[in-house]
Amino acid sequence: MAAQRLILFDVDGTLVDSQHMIVAAVTHAFAIERITLPEREEILSIVGLSLYEAMMVLGNNAPDFPAEVLAGHYRTAFRELRLGGQHDELLFPGSREVIERLSARDDLLLGLATGKSMRGVRAILENHGMEGRFLTIQTADDNPSKPDPGMVNRAMAELGVQPADTVVVGDTAWDMRMARAAGACAIGVGWGYHVRGRLVEAGAATILSSFDELDGALMATML
Repeated sequence: MAAQRLILFDVDGTLVDSQHMIVAAVTHAFAIERITLPEREEILSIVGLSLYEAMMVLGNNAPDFPAEVLAGHYRTAFRELRLGGQHDELLFPGSREVIERLSARDDLLLGLATGKSMRGVRAILENHGMEGRFLTIQTADDNPSKPDPGMVNRAMAELGVQPADTVVVGDTAWDMRMARAAGACAIGVGWGYHVRGRLVEAGAATILSSFDELDGALMATML
């Protein structure tokens, strides 16, 4: 019997489009501290990092930048936005179909590797009726921030899968570098928050234009 293969998906920018909520929460956090708000493109460039690291990047890693305080404001704002129903984290076209299709296969194991909290991931899965599809969920709660390979390494260890049988699917350079650092294959998606050039530079084996291309990419990269 052939070894099972692990497919780890990023969440924000890969499965769901949460950019409006992310920008709104960052805007709220910076306004409270009266700090000049970065441009929208700069805010979206940090998606995928764990929250503290993301705030530090927005603060140019200045040692006195109040990243932890801003992270706290962000968490509160994001939670209030979700509970208030002012925004939604919508699935990208094809997300549900590809997860349903791949999760039904006996030769594949699905997982998530995300800079979100476990609470945030659970809320998305519940909202979209996708509970039970992912056998491992790695979040910022228990792992170092991307691009550290910790999330991938832990997922592989939990499911007994080797790097050669593991693929990471994500939309940012952080995802691609994380995959490569763990010895896994990196597949980028072209509809997220980092441009294709950054994904290629970071080590993407291929970049999808739609989820319809994922099956073929898996066959090509996991022979």
